[in-house]
Amino acid sequence: MAEKKESYAQAMEKLENIVSAVEKDELDIDQLSVKLKEAQKLVRFCKDKLYKADEEIKKIMEGEDN
Repeated sequence: MAEKKESYAQAMEKLENIVSAVEKDELDIDQLSVKLKEAQKLVRFCKDKLYKADEEIKKIMEGEDN
């Protein structure tokens, strides 16, 4: 699961692995449930990282306009 020390790239790699396993039908129903919950947390983590990066970029850009 996504930890605070985990990078965006690491989280995306984990998500890609989960998606690949689902697409290849490599997971049984129990594993699927666990992996989908993990994927949900990873997506939330990535969205948060993207939102924070977007806010930082906006602040930087606003500072350049002044």
